[in-house]
Amino acid sequence: MGVGVSGWRLARAVAVTGQLGVVSGTALDVTLARRLQLGDPGGHLRRALASFPVPEVAERVLARYFVPGGTAEGVPYRPVPRLGLRGSRAGDELTVVANFAEVFLAKEGHRGLVGVNYLEKIQLATPAAVYGAVLAGVDYVLMGAGIPVEIPRLLDDLAEHRHGRISAAVADGGTGEHAEHTVGIDPVALFGRRLPPLPRPRFLAIVSSHVLAAYLARAPRTRPDGFVIETPVAGGHSAPPRGRVVLDEAGEPVYGPRDDADLAKVAATGLPFWLAGGYGTPGGLERALAAGAEGIQVGSAFALCRESGLDSVLRRRLRRRAGLVRNDPLASPTGFPFKVAAVPGTLSEQDVYEARPRLCDLGYLRTPYEKADGSIGYRCAAEPVDVYVRKGRPAEETAGRRCLCNGLLAAIGLGQHRPGGYAEPPLLTLGQDTGFLDGLPDDHSAADVVAHILLGAHL
Repeated sequence: MGVGVSGWRLARAVAVTGQLGVVSGTALDVTLARRLQLGDPGGHLRRALASFPVPEVAERVLARYFVPGGTAEGVPYRPVPRLGLRGSRAGDELTVVANFAEVFLAKEGHRGLVGVNYLEKIQLATPAAVYGAVLAGVDYVLMGAGIPVEIPRLLDDLAEHRHGRISAAVADGGTGEHAEHTVGIDPVALFGRRLPPLPRPRFLAIVSSHVLAAYLARAPRTRPDGFVIETPVAGGHSAPPRGRVVLDEAGEPVYGPRDDADLAKVAATGLPFWLAGGYGTPGGLERALAAGAEGIQVGSAFALCRESGLDSVLRRRLRRRAGLVRNDPLASPTGFPFKVAAVPGTLSEQDVYEARPRLCDLGYLRTPYEKADGSIGYRCAAEPVDVYVRKGRPAEETAGRRCLCNGLLAAIGLGQHRPGGYAEPPLLTLGQDTGFLDGLPDDHSAADVVAHILLGAHL
């Protein structure tokens, strides 16, 4: 549940019940920076940063972003370094520290297990983000939205504080073809010394097909420690249908038998797996176990609980309209279908979308591309149309694209304020199967979700 919905409070609340609590690792650099600018209510982030193993790095981050008492209402947040192939020391330090802090707080005061979830699509942030989580002792790393073939090796390297690198896809001008570049983090160069070795977290690859599971499991270099098999009804991004994309009358992608993972073939890899997307109920757990899964991954039920990072007013509105979620094939700049919840006042409404000035000032979903002169540029289908076209792509690719970065930050109360009093509108997402609401109180907790599923299942 990206961009702060599954934050440290929620992950910790799940972990203390004996389950795996997972924090979202998406855009933690900007969420930490903005919360520090709000004065760090409760002092939690400063407490986490006081435990960072290289104090001078944490102190630089605090000096750059912390505002005692918080900035005045309506004052724009200070920007953070944007992701790029070359990176920057300030950006790497912020990303490492932010991921450390989130995992540290999620693990604080209990012995439960904590994981962190990343998107393969956001390759430029991955090495630094993963390293920060490893420094905090994260137990599991999960990754979807792509083919995470290089993560097992990255975890091996970063646990030993070796230079960790992964490939980064760079589009070749306007052709759409990709050349291989790399992005990485060198812990010794970043800190000026080598720290003691750390435990290597386990890695779970989030996939939607048995074919991809078999591909990843084929060799030790790419083999994860298990899989999360996700169906198309899960919230957020989902894999597009296999083959030619067909839309139904509502304009949503049509999924068919080819999109159903063969769980027997997943089991044949010899690796454990969990099922996600429509399984967050007692009956869903029973079905998963009967199919050979170790258990289930639950998202939407936790997104609507008290410990969720969603703005509390938006969370209540989202619960009332939980059945109104559209799998929008155009909303995400990534080109992947994205679940958009129809909540008044959000980017789900056409008039709100059209009133928002098109801009891309965060850039987590930007695509690097090679210019004619060989230099690297960056483009996003949610940026101004004329700007996108000048970067070699057709205007048609911008139709309907939402700025997920700004919209999802607004959904957790960290939306940017613009000159003239304009505030970023939120964007909300949720899974399309709402059966998880049956039996849960209106204002439920994370512990209520766990108890409801475990006690209701006939195991």
